[in-house]
Amino acid sequence: MSQARRTARPVPVTLVAACAAGVLLLTSCGEGAKGSSGGDGSVKVGLITKTDTNPFFVKMKEGAERAAKKNGVELSSAAGKFDGDNEGQVTALENMVAAGVDGILITPNDSKAIVPAIQRARDKGVVVIALDTPTEPQDASDALFATDNLKAGELIGQYAKARHGDKPAKIALLNLAPGVSVGQLRRDGFLKGYGIKENDPQVVCAQDTGGDQAKGQTAMENCLQKEPGIDIVYSINEPAGMGAYTALKAKGRAGDVMVVSVDGGCAGVKAVKAGQLAATSQQYPLLMASKGVEAVVAHVKQDKKVSGYTDTGVNLVTDRPAGGVSAKDTAYGLDNCWG
Repeated sequence: MSQARRTARPVPVTLVAACAAGVLLLTSCGEGAKGSSGGDGSVKVGLITKTDTNPFFVKMKEGAERAAKKNGVELSSAAGKFDGDNEGQVTALENMVAAGVDGILITPNDSKAIVPAIQRARDKGVVVIALDTPTEPQDASDALFATDNLKAGELIGQYAKARHGDKPAKIALLNLAPGVSVGQLRRDGFLKGYGIKENDPQVVCAQDTGGDQAKGQTAMENCLQKEPGIDIVYSINEPAGMGAYTALKAKGRAGDVMVVSVDGGCAGVKAVKAGQLAATSQQYPLLMASKGVEAVVAHVKQDKKVSGYTDTGVNLVTDRPAGGVSAKDTAYGLDNCWG
Protein backbone atom coordinates (compact mmCIF):
# COMPACT_ATOMS: atom_id res chain seq x y z
CA MET A 1 0.00 0.00 0.00
CA SER A 2 1.29 3.46 -0.86
CA GLN A 3 2.52 5.95 1.68
CA ALA A 4 -0.42 8.24 0.90
CA ARG A 5 -2.91 5.79 2.37
CA ARG A 6 -2.83 6.65 6.02
CA THR A 7 -5.04 5.57 8.87
CA ALA A 8 -6.25 6.62 12.31
CA ARG A 9 -7.37 10.08 11.28
CA PRO A 10 -9.67 12.17 13.45
CA VAL A 11 -13.23 13.04 12.52
CA PRO A 12 -13.60 15.40 9.52
CA VAL A 13 -11.98 18.76 10.01
CA THR A 14 -13.69 21.82 8.60
CA LEU A 15 -11.06 24.12 7.20
CA VAL A 16 -11.32 27.75 8.20
CA ALA A 17 -10.46 30.98 6.46
CA ALA A 18 -6.74 31.65 6.28
CA CYS A 19 -7.20 35.39 6.50
CA ALA A 20 -3.56 36.29 6.88
CA ALA A 21 -2.77 34.66 3.56
CA GLY A 22 -5.77 36.16 1.84
CA VAL A 23 -7.18 32.81 0.74
CA LEU A 24 -10.61 31.32 1.26
CA LEU A 25 -10.93 27.73 2.38
CA LEU A 26 -14.23 25.92 2.10
CA THR A 27 -15.28 22.35 2.86
CA SER A 28 -17.79 20.25 0.92
CA CYS A 29 -18.33 16.75 2.27
CA GLY A 30 -19.46 13.81 0.16
CA GLU A 31 -21.13 10.57 1.17
CA GLY A 32 -18.27 9.10 3.21
CA ALA A 33 -17.00 5.96 1.49
CA LYS A 34 -16.15 3.24 3.96
CA GLY A 35 -12.86 1.42 4.05
CA SER A 36 -10.68 4.27 2.75
CA SER A 37 -8.24 6.60 4.41
CA GLY A 38 -10.08 8.90 6.82
CA GLY A 39 -10.98 8.00 10.36
CA ASP A 40 -14.62 8.16 9.22
CA GLY A 41 -13.85 6.14 6.10
CA SER A 42 -13.75 9.07 3.65
CA VAL A 43 -11.08 10.00 1.13
CA LYS A 44 -9.93 13.59 1.62
CA VAL A 45 -9.04 15.74 -1.38
CA GLY A 46 -8.05 19.42 -1.53
CA LEU A 47 -8.54 21.71 -4.53
CA ILE A 48 -6.46 24.89 -4.84
CA THR A 49 -7.23 27.19 -7.77
CA LYS A 50 -5.59 30.42 -8.87
CA THR A 51 -8.61 32.51 -7.86
CA ASP A 52 -12.19 31.81 -6.84
CA THR A 53 -13.70 34.47 -9.13
CA ASN A 54 -12.50 33.52 -12.63
CA PRO A 55 -15.33 31.50 -14.27
CA PHE A 56 -12.78 28.94 -15.47
CA PHE A 57 -11.89 28.03 -11.90
CA VAL A 58 -15.51 28.21 -10.78
CA LYS A 59 -16.25 25.50 -13.36
CA MET A 60 -13.19 23.53 -12.23
CA LYS A 61 -14.47 23.60 -8.65
CA GLU A 62 -17.88 22.44 -9.89
CA GLY A 63 -16.21 19.45 -11.56
CA ALA A 64 -14.37 18.57 -8.36
CA GLU A 65 -17.56 18.86 -6.32
CA ARG A 66 -19.49 16.60 -8.69
CA ALA A 67 -16.76 13.95 -8.64
CA ALA A 68 -16.46 14.24 -4.84
CA LYS A 69 -20.18 13.64 -4.37
CA LYS A 70 -20.16 10.72 -6.79
CA ASN A 71 -17.16 9.06 -5.13
CA GLY A 72 -17.91 9.81 -1.47
CA VAL A 73 -14.99 12.20 -1.12
CA GLU A 74 -14.56 14.90 1.51
CA LEU A 75 -13.50 17.91 -0.57
CA SER A 76 -11.94 21.14 0.68
CA SER A 77 -11.15 24.05 -1.62
CA ALA A 78 -8.96 27.13 -1.56
CA ALA A 79 -7.99 29.97 -3.86
CA GLY A 80 -5.50 32.80 -4.03
CA LYS A 81 -6.57 36.42 -3.79
CA PHE A 82 -5.45 37.09 -7.37
CA ASP A 83 -3.87 35.39 -10.35
CA GLY A 84 -0.22 35.14 -9.35
CA ASP A 85 -0.73 34.82 -5.58
CA ASN A 86 1.82 32.10 -4.85
CA GLU A 87 2.05 32.88 -1.13
CA GLY A 88 -1.66 32.29 -0.67
CA GLN A 89 -1.46 28.96 -2.46
CA VAL A 90 1.51 27.84 -0.34
CA THR A 91 -0.43 28.59 2.84
CA ALA A 92 -3.52 26.78 1.53
CA LEU A 93 -1.43 23.77 0.60
CA GLU A 94 0.18 23.63 4.04
CA ASN A 95 -3.22 23.93 5.73
CA MET A 96 -4.60 21.04 3.71
CA VAL A 97 -1.63 18.82 4.51
CA ALA A 98 -2.11 19.63 8.20
CA ALA A 99 -5.81 18.72 7.87
CA GLY A 100 -4.85 15.25 6.65
CA VAL A 101 -5.80 15.23 2.98
CA ASP A 102 -4.88 12.24 0.81
CA GLY A 103 -4.40 14.32 -2.32
CA ILE A 104 -4.25 17.92 -3.49
CA LEU A 105 -5.29 19.24 -6.91
CA ILE A 106 -3.66 22.57 -7.74
CA THR A 107 -3.52 25.09 -10.58
CA PRO A 108 -0.19 26.77 -9.79
CA ASN A 109 -0.08 30.56 -9.74
CA ASP A 110 3.69 30.35 -10.10
CA SER A 111 4.87 27.12 -11.69
CA LYS A 112 8.35 27.30 -10.17
CA ALA A 113 7.81 29.04 -6.82
CA ILE A 114 5.17 26.53 -5.69
CA VAL A 115 7.49 23.54 -6.16
CA PRO A 116 9.14 23.49 -2.67
CA ALA A 117 5.72 23.50 -0.97
CA ILE A 118 4.53 20.70 -3.25
CA GLN A 119 7.63 18.68 -2.46
CA ARG A 120 7.02 19.06 1.27
CA ALA A 121 3.48 17.75 0.79
CA ARG A 122 4.67 14.80 -1.29
CA ASP A 123 7.34 14.01 1.32
CA LYS A 124 4.48 13.55 3.78
CA GLY A 125 2.71 11.08 1.51
CA VAL A 126 0.19 13.46 -0.08
CA VAL A 127 -0.46 12.99 -3.80
CA VAL A 128 -0.25 16.32 -5.64
CA ILE A 129 -1.85 16.66 -9.07
CA ALA A 130 -1.48 19.78 -11.20
CA LEU A 131 -4.55 20.90 -13.13
CA ASP A 132 -4.44 23.14 -16.23
CA THR A 133 -1.00 24.61 -15.46
CA PRO A 134 2.05 22.34 -15.19
CA THR A 135 4.68 22.84 -12.52
CA GLU A 136 8.26 23.57 -13.55
CA PRO A 137 9.62 20.98 -13.81
CA GLN A 138 6.48 19.08 -14.72
CA ASP A 139 7.48 16.05 -12.62
CA ALA A 140 7.48 18.21 -9.47
CA SER A 141 3.85 17.09 -9.19
CA ASP A 142 2.75 13.46 -9.29
CA ALA A 143 0.61 14.00 -12.37
CA LEU A 144 -0.90 16.61 -14.67
CA PHE A 145 -4.45 16.79 -16.04
CA ALA A 146 -4.57 19.65 -18.53
CA THR A 147 -5.19 21.02 -21.96
CA ASP A 148 -2.25 20.82 -24.31
CA ASN A 149 -1.76 24.57 -24.04
CA LEU A 150 0.87 24.63 -26.76
CA LYS A 151 -1.66 23.04 -29.11
CA ALA A 152 -4.38 25.46 -27.95
CA GLY A 153 -2.19 28.39 -28.92
CA GLU A 154 -1.11 26.70 -32.13
CA LEU A 155 -4.73 26.24 -33.26
CA ILE A 156 -5.57 29.94 -32.98
CA GLY A 157 -2.22 30.84 -34.58
CA GLN A 158 -2.96 28.58 -37.56
CA TYR A 159 -6.45 30.03 -37.80
CA ALA A 160 -5.23 33.64 -37.72
CA LYS A 161 -2.64 32.89 -40.41
CA ALA A 162 -5.16 31.11 -42.63
CA ARG A 163 -7.60 34.01 -42.32
CA HIS A 164 -5.00 36.75 -42.78
CA GLY A 165 -3.09 35.12 -45.61
CA ASP A 166 0.45 35.88 -46.72
CA LYS A 167 0.27 39.66 -46.48
CA PRO A 168 2.32 41.17 -43.63
CA ALA A 169 0.49 41.47 -40.33
CA LYS A 170 0.72 43.78 -37.34
CA ILE A 171 0.23 41.55 -34.31
CA ALA A 172 -0.37 42.44 -30.67
CA LEU A 173 0.33 39.78 -28.03
CA LEU A 174 -1.74 40.15 -24.86
CA ASN A 175 0.13 37.75 -22.60
CA LEU A 176 -0.49 36.45 -19.07
CA ALA A 177 2.42 37.19 -16.71
CA PRO A 178 6.05 36.11 -16.21
CA GLY A 179 6.60 32.79 -14.43
CA VAL A 180 3.35 31.09 -15.46
CA SER A 181 3.97 28.18 -17.82
CA VAL A 182 0.45 28.10 -19.24
CA GLY A 183 0.88 31.64 -20.54
CA GLN A 184 4.24 30.84 -22.08
CA LEU A 185 2.91 27.71 -23.76
CA ARG A 186 -0.13 29.41 -25.27
CA ARG A 187 1.90 32.33 -26.60
CA ASP A 188 4.59 30.04 -28.00
CA GLY A 189 1.90 27.91 -29.60
CA PHE A 190 0.30 30.93 -31.25
CA LEU A 191 3.63 32.03 -32.71
CA LYS A 192 4.34 28.48 -33.92
CA GLY A 193 0.90 28.19 -35.48
CA TYR A 194 1.29 31.53 -37.21
CA GLY A 195 4.75 30.50 -38.40
CA ILE A 196 6.80 33.30 -36.83
CA LYS A 197 9.29 33.84 -34.02
CA GLU A 198 8.85 36.15 -31.04
CA ASN A 199 11.26 38.69 -32.52
CA ASP A 200 9.49 38.77 -35.90
CA PRO A 201 8.85 42.36 -37.01
CA GLN A 202 5.16 41.49 -37.45
CA VAL A 203 4.89 41.38 -33.63
CA VAL A 204 4.49 45.11 -32.99
CA CYS A 205 3.38 45.04 -29.34
CA ALA A 206 3.44 42.66 -26.37
CA GLN A 207 1.81 43.39 -23.01
CA ASP A 208 1.05 41.40 -19.85
CA THR A 209 -2.60 41.34 -18.78
CA GLY A 210 -2.80 38.84 -15.92
CA GLY A 211 -5.73 37.36 -17.83
CA ASP A 212 -7.87 40.27 -16.58
CA GLN A 213 -10.43 42.11 -18.72
CA ALA A 214 -9.65 45.60 -17.43
CA LYS A 215 -5.92 45.02 -17.83
CA GLY A 216 -6.55 43.58 -21.28
CA GLN A 217 -8.32 46.79 -22.26
CA THR A 218 -5.46 48.92 -20.93
CA ALA A 219 -2.90 46.74 -22.70
CA MET A 220 -4.79 47.08 -25.99
CA GLU A 221 -5.02 50.85 -25.57
CA ASN A 222 -1.26 50.96 -25.04
CA CYS A 223 -0.66 48.82 -28.11
CA LEU A 224 -2.93 50.98 -30.29
CA GLN A 225 -1.10 54.07 -29.12
CA LYS A 226 2.17 52.44 -30.14
CA GLU A 227 0.87 51.04 -33.42
CA PRO A 228 -2.62 52.14 -34.56
CA GLY A 229 -2.54 49.76 -37.52
CA ILE A 230 -2.69 46.50 -35.53
CA ASP A 231 -4.82 43.94 -37.36
CA ILE A 232 -4.40 40.71 -35.30
CA VAL A 233 -4.65 40.34 -31.53
CA TYR A 234 -3.61 37.21 -29.64
CA SER A 235 -5.12 37.12 -26.14
CA ILE A 236 -4.15 34.72 -23.36
CA ASN A 237 -7.81 34.18 -22.43
CA GLU A 238 -11.26 35.49 -23.25
CA PRO A 239 -11.45 38.17 -20.52
CA ALA A 240 -8.24 39.71 -21.90
CA GLY A 241 -9.64 39.31 -25.41
CA MET A 242 -12.87 41.08 -24.47
CA GLY A 243 -10.84 43.87 -22.92
CA ALA A 244 -9.04 44.21 -26.24
CA TYR A 245 -12.38 44.26 -28.07
CA THR A 246 -13.63 47.09 -25.83
CA ALA A 247 -10.53 49.16 -26.60
CA LEU A 248 -10.80 48.45 -30.32
CA LYS A 249 -14.49 49.34 -30.36
CA ALA A 250 -13.76 52.67 -28.70
CA LYS A 251 -11.33 53.42 -31.53
CA GLY A 252 -13.74 52.29 -34.23
CA ARG A 253 -11.51 49.32 -35.07
CA ALA A 254 -13.60 46.40 -33.77
CA GLY A 255 -14.80 45.39 -37.20
CA ASP A 256 -11.39 45.14 -38.88
CA VAL A 257 -9.14 43.58 -36.22
CA MET A 258 -9.10 39.82 -35.68
CA VAL A 259 -9.03 38.88 -31.97
CA VAL A 260 -8.29 35.24 -31.15
CA SER A 261 -8.19 33.67 -27.72
CA VAL A 262 -8.04 30.55 -25.56
CA ASP A 263 -10.43 29.05 -22.97
CA GLY A 264 -13.80 28.35 -24.59
CA GLY A 265 -15.97 29.34 -21.65
CA CYS A 266 -19.67 29.93 -22.26
CA ALA A 267 -19.27 33.71 -22.24
CA GLY A 268 -16.27 33.44 -24.55
CA VAL A 269 -18.12 31.25 -27.04
CA LYS A 270 -21.02 33.73 -27.00
CA ALA A 271 -18.46 36.45 -27.83
CA VAL A 272 -17.32 34.36 -30.81
CA LYS A 273 -20.95 33.92 -31.91
CA ALA A 274 -21.48 37.69 -31.64
CA GLY A 275 -18.38 38.36 -33.74
CA GLN A 276 -16.49 40.08 -30.92
CA LEU A 277 -13.85 37.34 -30.97
CA ALA A 278 -12.95 35.58 -34.21
CA ALA A 279 -12.11 32.22 -32.65
CA THR A 280 -11.15 30.56 -29.40
CA SER A 281 -9.52 27.29 -28.38
CA GLN A 282 -11.90 25.50 -26.03
CA GLN A 283 -10.59 23.56 -23.05
CA TYR A 284 -12.42 21.52 -20.42
CA PRO A 285 -11.68 22.41 -16.76
CA LEU A 286 -14.61 20.43 -15.33
CA LEU A 287 -13.07 17.29 -16.81
CA MET A 288 -9.62 18.15 -15.44
CA ALA A 289 -10.93 18.40 -11.89
CA SER A 290 -13.20 15.37 -12.00
CA LYS A 291 -10.41 13.19 -13.36
CA GLY A 292 -8.09 14.52 -10.67
CA VAL A 293 -10.50 13.57 -7.89
CA GLU A 294 -11.02 10.12 -9.42
CA ALA A 295 -7.25 9.60 -9.62
CA VAL A 296 -6.82 10.30 -5.90
CA VAL A 297 -9.68 7.93 -5.05
CA ALA A 298 -8.14 5.17 -7.18
CA HIS A 299 -4.78 5.77 -5.51
CA VAL A 300 -6.19 5.48 -2.00
CA LYS A 301 -8.65 2.66 -2.54
CA GLN A 302 -6.85 0.60 -5.18
CA ASP A 303 -3.23 1.60 -4.57
CA LYS A 304 -3.14 2.81 -8.19
CA LYS A 305 -0.12 4.94 -9.03
CA VAL A 306 -0.84 8.53 -10.04
CA SER A 307 1.62 9.69 -12.69
CA GLY A 308 2.15 11.25 -16.09
CA TYR A 309 0.24 13.70 -18.24
CA THR A 310 -3.40 13.30 -19.25
CA ASP A 311 -4.53 15.52 -22.13
CA THR A 312 -8.11 16.62 -21.45
CA GLY A 313 -8.62 17.88 -25.00
CA VAL A 314 -8.93 21.13 -26.95
CA ASN A 315 -11.05 22.26 -29.93
CA LEU A 316 -10.98 25.39 -32.06
CA VAL A 317 -14.38 27.11 -31.96
CA THR A 318 -15.47 29.59 -34.64
CA ASP A 319 -18.36 30.34 -36.97
CA ARG A 320 -15.95 31.54 -39.67
CA PRO A 321 -13.85 28.47 -40.51
CA ALA A 322 -10.52 28.90 -42.28
CA GLY A 323 -9.22 26.50 -44.89
CA GLY A 324 -7.08 23.67 -43.56
CA VAL A 325 -7.83 24.36 -39.87
CA SER A 326 -10.20 21.93 -38.16
CA ALA A 327 -12.86 23.68 -36.08
CA LYS A 328 -16.20 23.31 -34.29
CA ASP A 329 -18.98 25.87 -34.56
CA THR A 330 -20.40 27.90 -31.67
CA ALA A 331 -23.39 25.56 -31.33
CA TYR A 332 -20.92 22.82 -30.37
CA GLY A 333 -18.97 25.27 -28.23
CA LEU A 334 -22.05 26.29 -26.24
CA ASP A 335 -23.12 22.68 -25.76
CA ASN A 336 -19.68 21.79 -24.42
CA CYS A 337 -18.42 24.99 -22.81
CA TRP A 338 -16.13 23.94 -20.00
CA GLY A 339 -17.68 20.50 -19.71
